Amino acid sequence: MVIFSVYVVNKAGGLIYQYDNYVPRAEAEKTFSYPLDLVLKHHDEKVIVSFGQRDGIRVGHAALSINGVDVLGKNTADGKDTLEYLKDPANYPVSIRFGRARLSSNEKLMLASMFHS
Repeated sequence: MVIFSVYVVNKAGGLIYQYDNYVPRAEAEKTFSYPLDLVLKHHDEKVIVSFGQRDGIRVGHAALSINGVDVLGKNTADGKDTLEYLKDPANYPVSIRFGRARLSSNEKLMLASMFHS
């Protein structure tokens, strides 16, 4: 049996402590040409696949890196907007790594509040 997360919630329903034993297993990296055949959108400060799945890339997976540069929220580590970068045909071919994104702090609070009755 594997423990994925530990949440400690007080009597008032507040999150006191959380620990994630998170190991991303499902990651897929693919090189794309223009136009991109996946539909990407901003959702909860992440760039996720909203339509089209192929080669291990599923709907709901987030863009983790573009051409080896990490994607932090809606922007790359270079400060470029991810969707604007992918709309420009001059940036292709582009290599994008997709996978399950880590939970944000707000998502962890919402998840922990579900355990409180």
